[in-house]
Amino acid sequence: MSEKKLNLLADFPAVSTQEWLDKVTADLKGADFDKKLVWKTNEGFNVQPFYRAEDIQNYNSKDSLPGKFPYVRGAKATNDWLVRQNINLKDANEANKKAIELLSRGVNSLGFNVDKKKLSPEFIADLLDGIEANKVELNFKTCTKKTVELTNLLIDYFDAKGYLAHELHGSINLDPINKMLLRGKKFNADEITVLIEAAALAAAKLPFYRVVNVNAISLSNAGAYAAQELGYALAWGNQYLSLMVEKGVDISLAAKKIKFNFGVGSNYFMEIAKFRAAKWLWALIVKAYQPVCRRPDCPETVDGICFCAMKMRIHAETSSFNKTVFDPNVNMLRTQTEAMSATLGGVNSLTVSPFDAVYKRPDEFSERIARNQQLLLKEESNFDKVADPAAGSYYIEKLTNEIAAQAWSLFLKIEDEAGFLAAVTNGSVQQDMNATAVARLKNVSSRKEVLLGTNQFPNFSEISGNVESTEEHCCGGHNHHHHSEIETLKTVRAAQEFEALRFATEAVDKRPKVFMLTIGNLAMRLARAQFSSNFFACAGYEIIDNLGFNTIAEGVEAARKVDADIIVLCSSDDEYADLAPQAFELTKGKEILVIAGAPACTDDLKALGINHFINVKTNVLESLKGFNTLMNIVISD
Repeated sequence: MSEKKLNLLADFPAVSTQEWLDKVTADLKGADFDKKLVWKTNEGFNVQPFYRAEDIQNYNSKDSLPGKFPYVRGAKATNDWLVRQNINLKDANEANKKAIELLSRGVNSLGFNVDKKKLSPEFIADLLDGIEANKVELNFKTCTKKTVELTNLLIDYFDAKGYLAHELHGSINLDPINKMLLRGKKFNADEITVLIEAAALAAAKLPFYRVVNVNAISLSNAGAYAAQELGYALAWGNQYLSLMVEKGVDISLAAKKIKFNFGVGSNYFMEIAKFRAAKWLWALIVKAYQPVCRRPDCPETVDGICFCAMKMRIHAETSSFNKTVFDPNVNMLRTQTEAMSATLGGVNSLTVSPFDAVYKRPDEFSERIARNQQLLLKEESNFDKVADPAAGSYYIEKLTNEIAAQAWSLFLKIEDEAGFLAAVTNGSVQQDMNATAVARLKNVSSRKEVLLGTNQFPNFSEISGNVESTEEHCCGGHNHHHHSEIETLKTVRAAQEFEALRFATEAVDKRPKVFMLTIGNLAMRLARAQFSSNFFACAGYEIIDNLGFNTIAEGVEAARKVDADIIVLCSSDDEYADLAPQAFELTKGKEILVIAGAPACTDDLKALGINHFINVKTNVLESLKGFNTLMNIVISD
């Protein structure tokens, strides 16, 4: 690898940070720099509008190489990753048939959910028939208490087929703490230790199979911010590692049996930084245990310490939190940027969820698109050809360090309070995550967090066709457990409250009509009509826009001809003082009158009895709920 650095700026005169600030300040023309340009992240740190070399000059991460400790630039020297698709078929022969088909279409990592009642040598033989297990990553999930049995069945199968153990790569998803979070099942430390120790020792014969999993994807699906997901994931992984080590499991073996399954959100650069920080921090955690290398010929052993054990194995899956039922094709845009974040961040494998997965069983088309989203990144965009292409970016290096600091702080807090298991048992993790979900849903309701096609720019004519979201039918999707022994994590989607509005609208016999009474100043009336149309379309109302009317009476008459339920007056602030009272007198006791904007005369208009105003500061969701109530539209729970 070439160490020579290309300096494209060598022939240009240096510009100081102060010169840049002076230029920006002049262009702001008196506006406050911090309020106008500095972004406050949900993680709690500020993002500046620009960064320079001096901002990262003390960061050791910028000088590391891919495949080298502390692995911030990746645990491998290349950026290739595995394209994974999960198969949720209970019949072994059907699952096998689909698996073989997927392998011919670009997939090189398979995930199987195995019914505990069907575990047998015959089932494994049928499931893997014709699949070259040494040329594909195989991942399995079954009942917590059946993991060791499944592991032994796989070992017997591989031995019978004559495979060499070091040629086989895969995982078995044993994660009792995740079962606590999602199902409310209570395990104590001793019970968990017995499970994970047995699994790790059983899988020792398969050196590249990871059997103790950290399913941080559950946190992502519950609305976790990047640093929050990472901080908890580190504490989660360390809990498993410490339990195994305390039981006497070899440190190196224990670390090499742990796999992390993260979610990927749509905050593009933040997610790239999250994965870079994850590899870095986990390497530091494992190094603190001083794992001894048992291979005298290992090239990555330094002073007898196993650096291979410090490499985090990451599988990523696109999060369900930001996926929508309405305008579902936008989900493809979301998963595409998420796939880019994960692969640029250096994950080992990736699952892109089909765009329609939140409301139906994915079909051949949606599954093919999901696969091809990854294949396009490889074959067309060459994302797998450059290791850690984000390295050296002042912005991403800064984000990586900021997220690492936030996640590390949360990790230390959990460790100081007796560890992750104790935090899950007493419910503090669930409470924190549920509070985050409430905060994010509030941001969505007020459009501080935008979901294209849901709370902003919805498709006016779209009808769902009475589809139902699939949360209640998916493992981990249940939010109510009548027999829970501890508090559970609530799986939510950011769009669900807006979708409930639209489902309610579709259920009524007469779809509400909203009429734009545009009048006066041309620019203002068109802008406010567009804003108002988008506003009410979020509830699925029928929108009737207009170019403009000469008088209020003419506009009201036109609204009545189309049987409008709501009339939105769209004009300029200066004209509302005269036009709004006229509209109120003509619509009083008949249509619902809404004023688009926040004019200076608002108090005077309210004194007349005009009560409905919408503007950029309006909480869209709560306002639309109010209009539903006025029209006797009931929103189902």
